[in-house]
Amino acid sequence: MNKGIAILLFFTCLYGQASAQTDTVAMYKKTSVMIPMRDNTKLYTVIVSPVNPKSAVPILLERTPYGADIPLEDGTEFPIREMGALRDMAREGYIFVYQDCRGKYKSEGTMEIHQPLLHATEKGAIDESTDTWDTIDWLVKNLVSNNGKVGIYGISYPGWLALVGSVDPHPALKASSEQACMGDLFLGDDFHHNGAFRLSYGMEYSYEVEFDKTTDSEFPFPQYDLYDWYLNLGALKNVNSRYFKNKIPTWNNFVSHPNYDAYWKKNSPLSYIQYPQVPQLHVGGYYDQEDINGPQLMYAHMEKKDSFNRNYIVLGPWNHGQWGGSKGDSLGKISFGSKTGEWFRGLQKNWFDYWLKGKGTGNFEEATCFQTGSNTWKTYTSWPPKAAVIKKLYAAPGNKATFNTPGAAEGFLSYTSDPAKPVPYRTLPIEATYGTGSRWKQWQVEDQRFVYTRPDVVSFVLDSLKEDITVTGKIIAHLFASTSGSDADWIVKLIDVYPAIDPDNLAMSGYQLPVAMEVFRGRFRKSFSQPTPLTPNKPEEFVIDLHDINHRFKKGHRIMVQVQSTWFPLIDRNPQKFVPNIFEANAADFIKAEQRIYFSAKHPTYIELPVME
Repeated sequence: MNKGIAILLFFTCLYGQASAQTDTVAMYKKTSVMIPMRDNTKLYTVIVSPVNPKSAVPILLERTPYGADIPLEDGTEFPIREMGALRDMAREGYIFVYQDCRGKYKSEGTMEIHQPLLHATEKGAIDESTDTWDTIDWLVKNLVSNNGKVGIYGISYPGWLALVGSVDPHPALKASSEQACMGDLFLGDDFHHNGAFRLSYGMEYSYEVEFDKTTDSEFPFPQYDLYDWYLNLGALKNVNSRYFKNKIPTWNNFVSHPNYDAYWKKNSPLSYIQYPQVPQLHVGGYYDQEDINGPQLMYAHMEKKDSFNRNYIVLGPWNHGQWGGSKGDSLGKISFGSKTGEWFRGLQKNWFDYWLKGKGTGNFEEATCFQTGSNTWKTYTSWPPKAAVIKKLYAAPGNKATFNTPGAAEGFLSYTSDPAKPVPYRTLPIEATYGTGSRWKQWQVEDQRFVYTRPDVVSFVLDSLKEDITVTGKIIAHLFASTSGSDADWIVKLIDVYPAIDPDNLAMSGYQLPVAMEVFRGRFRKSFSQPTPLTPNKPEEFVIDLHDINHRFKKGHRIMVQVQSTWFPLIDRNPQKFVPNIFEANAADFIKAEQRIYFSAKHPTYIELPVME
């Protein structure tokens, strides 16, 4: 979910003012209309259509909670050079439609974040699927020069709207592309990861969307660096008592539903989306700081019942929506060696051109996944690829990592986790998520040397590689750990450590690039629905999904596994004392704890690496 990716269309002229290609369509025009839904609620809709098209053209729809309007008067005509990232599609003729979803900006009705689809089980129910159906029905019946075919797409929240809009679709809807779509909001996207609450994002985003339905609202922080502000906030119960006053519905739901109960399950796309009813292109980024899990999760979920070969996935080296309007040639200090964003937009054009215009062969690859490290695009007939062989990288004594099975009867490293001194998830300052100067977009590639020497972070490092190792597929951590408390968070990172002297780029020498990272809240080790306390000082196994990657660790590099118990304020502070509801914890519940990471024969900590031979 990102307000900055609502519409990647106007005044982002990526291609310059001149073009050697003769334009099929030279001019576009803006109009707007209030489209009535089946319950007579009207949704504000902007239509950007070609002026005097030579033939009937398809409709490409994007629905959004972030404001669909564009800064032009109705009836204004403008040249295609102002179509920005969509210029190539515009040149060959499309009708682009943008709509405020129900209850936001200029649309009527009420809005609450990420509501489930109900129309199939509740007679007369209204949801985002029915609103999409009604919108498309109006468009194909009322827009002149349309060819009767519609595609829907979007990034972030608009991506989720594209996903749910393709459930029980209108007959004119021929293709969909959900991009950076949030999946299950308790298990792995936006507000929680494996039950651990994403504090700064969850608080700031829910306020942004729900404080004022007519606009996006920035929380009025009194300072720029928010690390101390969030620390001084104290227990989560202070958010409502001091600031929200129970007026933000989504925050109230966080408080009322601290576990994976019926509320979260009902709201999960896993419960109301079963298979692709139209061709679906899932798009995600390995470094998506908001919805890293959604495209991977929904592709895998829908693939199980894809009997018509309609389900495809593209994964790239991107942060949240980076492919939508930028060159995509780098992120932070990491270069990708080519303009991956522009490359993807070419693929996206081919995708919609085929399904909506009948152009091209339609021979799309099942999975198209950029390989970081080697900086090359790869294609696969299945995702993850079946050719990968699982190899176990073990933690070992002396802060070492090894591919050899542990033989020692005992072995562990320990550290003290103090909620009063949490490990920052990135270097200070911690700016407001979408505030001025925010580095939120690139923190997932930040050099991890800023925490490497902290006493509450432990690392296990493999010797320098003698040859390249390519890891492609899902990364699973098996962490054997104990705590002196009765609850704990575990953050596990898989890191590519550059050579001490990097001949390719001296400034990158020793860089610790996080390839995969994830958090797990210990109370949910047995069940996300029924949390249970940890037994103090008892070693237990925590299995943590670090998501899908495609990365080549190069010869001369090292592989590091890193573990810590706080990641602040990205993740709220676990009291480390089991309480029924962390949102209602008191200040006295927060305690120090000794954490142990084991690497013995009986309790072997390791990471599963799917290695391509």
